[in-house]
Amino acid sequence: MKKYNINNKNTDQWNADVQKSVMFYNDWFLNFAPDTYISARKEAIDKVEFAFQKTECFNSLSIDMLKKSPEVITILRMATTPPLARDRLIGLADVSKNLMEKMEEGRFPPKMKQKDIDESLSRIIDIINRLLDADIMPWLERKSYPHEMDRLLATHVIGDRVCGSLSDPIIRNEQEHRQLKSISKYLNGKGYSFVESKDIEDFMLLEAGTYSFHLNVPGTKNDNTSVNMPIDVVIKRKNAKAGELPVLIECKSAGDYTNTNKRRKEELTKIEQLRNKYGKKVEFILFLCGYFNSGYLGYEAADGFDWVWEHRIEDLRKAGI
Repeated sequence: MKKYNINNKNTDQWNADVQKSVMFYNDWFLNFAPDTYISARKEAIDKVEFAFQKTECFNSLSIDMLKKSPEVITILRMATTPPLARDRLIGLADVSKNLMEKMEEGRFPPKMKQKDIDESLSRIIDIINRLLDADIMPWLERKSYPHEMDRLLATHVIGDRVCGSLSDPIIRNEQEHRQLKSISKYLNGKGYSFVESKDIEDFMLLEAGTYSFHLNVPGTKNDNTSVNMPIDVVIKRKNAKAGELPVLIECKSAGDYTNTNKRRKEELTKIEQLRNKYGKKVEFILFLCGYFNSGYLGYEAADGFDWVWEHRIEDLRKAGI
């Protein structure tokens, strides 16, 4: 059991920290996001242009076309009115989620029979044709090809719809990169050494004064089955004794308050599985940035979590790091 408190007991400071964390996140987002959206929008428009070429400006949707270019399915979903989420199209066309996911990757499920693929593609085409957005593609009703201005407008409208789905993962990845870089800078400044996760067979074998990223840590589910959990940061204190567990850190960055309950459930599941295997002595610290309000913090504290804010990373010293 840990014998320190970082921030979970400092309730009088929670609101001020939330405000500082939101400001920290927003400053980063405003500096990073514009370039991200520009890049994502260009990629999206390129994908729409590709789809226009393959479908003769959406006049010719066919099974053969989708077989040759299955990744076009992403653009087709965004060319309907209303734009179709992946799961919505899966339900309407009565196709498997695995098929849709593989198509978006530009391939098909290797074990799926050709007959089943053809039938699924036929149903997808039927749904798409019924819902294609004629307001932005008026040439479809004329069964003709678009004028240049019509084509340009449609390309940009559909591209903007696709843009969000491309930019959000980029932002999430960059958030994680930023947080890991911040932790690395802090640890290196304290004399710690980084070890690649591929060079670590067992997280318990991590040497004192070293740390690693994205390391699998074994846990135990409530039904006593084993599970490997990827942990963002694993640190073995410089003064760690033989057999002492490394400190585990989970990076969390949120651009709004809407998904904090989902995040809390994921964290609770992870800590329960760790405690099932290692007992209460396991140290699991959250590294927070962004929109985590006092309600979220209260639940985390009640569940036994402690946390360090990215805007005040030096609080890691309270945990002996």
